[in-house]
Amino acid sequence: MLTKLSTSHNQTMIPKNFFGNSQFSSDFPNSLPPVAKPSPEFYAIFSQKEILDLIRILELTKEIPLKYSYKGRGAKIWNNFYQKYIIPKWFQKTNVEIDLLQKNFEYINGSYQNSSQVNIVDVGAGNSYPVKNIIAQLNKLGRINKYIALDISQELLNLSKANISKWFPVLQFDSCTIDIENSSIPPEILLHSTNENIANIFLHLGVTIGNHQNRSKVLQNLRNTMDKKDLLVFTNEIGSNSNWNGQVRGGCKYHVDGIYTWIKDNIGIRSEDCELVRKYDSQTDSITASIKFNQSYTLSFTQLGIDQNLEFAQNEEIVIWRHHKYEIPEMIQELEKAGLQLVHHSRNQYSSHIMAICQVNNS
Repeated sequence: MLTKLSTSHNQTMIPKNFFGNSQFSSDFPNSLPPVAKPSPEFYAIFSQKEILDLIRILELTKEIPLKYSYKGRGAKIWNNFYQKYIIPKWFQKTNVEIDLLQKNFEYINGSYQNSSQVNIVDVGAGNSYPVKNIIAQLNKLGRINKYIALDISQELLNLSKANISKWFPVLQFDSCTIDIENSSIPPEILLHSTNENIANIFLHLGVTIGNHQNRSKVLQNLRNTMDKKDLLVFTNEIGSNSNWNGQVRGGCKYHVDGIYTWIKDNIGIRSEDCELVRKYDSQTDSITASIKFNQSYTLSFTQLGIDQNLEFAQNEEIVIWRHHKYEIPEMIQELEKAGLQLVHHSRNQYSSHIMAICQVNNS
């Protein structure tokens, strides 16, 4: 059972270094459980507020939200995964996001709202690769006003800016770090125009909606930012999560492998003390990947004014990745609960992914 421990300043610990600068304090035989201490890199890339939020979530749900794995070196891990496994190659010529964006171009280009121009607001922009073709089309038609990249990771925003500047040197680019699960988009970022000829198209691609711990909150935060002429466009896998056959592929394989190593390195957990477990979680109806402890363990956070220990029992797990497939009726229900209305949706050629297009429900 995960519990919060008080820190004893009289306790003697013998620090040892593992995985670079991360620290691990070994236990005495038959006494206290091993103590893992986050690395200097961890404290450099996370703010005090983020660490306190992380501790709170670990206490409540035993999870490290996937969003935090995109910060620091985690951004490079994700980009390498994307470059290697998702960008089309000669033997893999299609990209789900690109194909579905093209299929729904009429909605992306402002025709649905009778708008002559659009702002593309990319929530969770990453490296911006999926929107490259659609921006090129909008730019050629003179229909794009500006591109706004939003992400929790400054490192990914830097990558987005570098790519957009290279592909479209004269396109106006704005960006902002934001955690869409915990806050709405600040209105000053968007500067909603009184010009009815410009609409905001909010994109939330990469099946990211299925990775969130609280999908309803994300949808509500997006809805709170939208005006009547705006659209929200997102993608996700569809189907039954409980029918998962145990096959480990795509993000569940390659992205998870990188995240697992990144978290161990930065939290200071020894490889021999844990294992990676992938499974269907009936409680959240999701496929999850978790760090499972092979013995009792203590995580110790002692910098940035924080002095807090978390204890895990043998065989307890920390979820580090999750994905939830949507059933269509469930998706519509979640959208309506958030004050959104589904105006159009389409599937890819294999009916494995969906692109949903929504507007504010004013009824």
